Amino acid sequence: MLALSAAPLVMAQPQAGEDQPPPPPSGWGLGIGVGWQRPVYAGAENKTRVLPLITFENEYVRVLGLGADLKLPSAGPVSFAVRARYALGDGYESDDAPILNGMAERKPSFWLGGAVQWRTEYAKLSAELAGDASSHSKGTEARLGVERDFRFGRFMFTPRVAAVWRDAKYVDYYYGVRPEEATAFRPAYEGRATTNAEVGLRTFYGFSMRDGAFLDVSATALGSSIKDSPLVDRRTLPAVRLGYLYRF
Repeated sequence: MLALSAAPLVMAQPQAGEDQPPPPPSGWGLGIGVGWQRPVYAGAENKTRVLPLITFENEYVRVLGLGADLKLPSAGPVSFAVRARYALGDGYESDDAPILNGMAERKPSFWLGGAVQWRTEYAKLSAELAGDASSHSKGTEARLGVERDFRFGRFMFTPRVAAVWRDAKYVDYYYGVRPEEATAFRPAYEGRATTNAEVGLRTFYGFSMRDGAFLDVSATALGSSIKDSPLVDRRTLPAVRLGYLYRF
């Protein structure tokens, strides 16, 4: 579930009018990110990933890490995009934890869908609907979020909350136990649709107009049908991401 590409990085720049989004930066960026997240599966070791950050943005596209947007015409403060992303943190191999021994591998998925963002005077509201284009889970995901930027000199603080709905196919693929995988300690389990709740705070510090560093701390409260899985022994998943980016 850990995705370094999930948090947008914004360099210090002049503010636009209240009813218009700030002009997008243009060009390439390079950096590095480190992410840590407590795994969802019982007995699995904590995961730390170091990934290069590659960004590109112009009038038509936005690329950040493992995600990319194709920008569509906007309507004032409301923007639209076709969104693609690779969910590197999803899935497992049978040797990732003792509870998974004998389970078939669950593969990460490539997601494709649409996204909309509405910038108001008080906050940024966002919605996203995506499907598993790789057909591993054949699942669907919907996300609703709200966040607000607070600027203090070179610092920007962005608290956020989100609700993420996953359908039964997604939950059953990643958290279900097939009849042929069941044991005395791992009963068969069929996943149901559920909703996770997320809260987080992203802190960004701009060293200059071109480079800066970010720290993102978050927690995800798992939905009931994920918590009920015999593969899961946690209710909340904390995560930390930090990194540095230079834009050319």
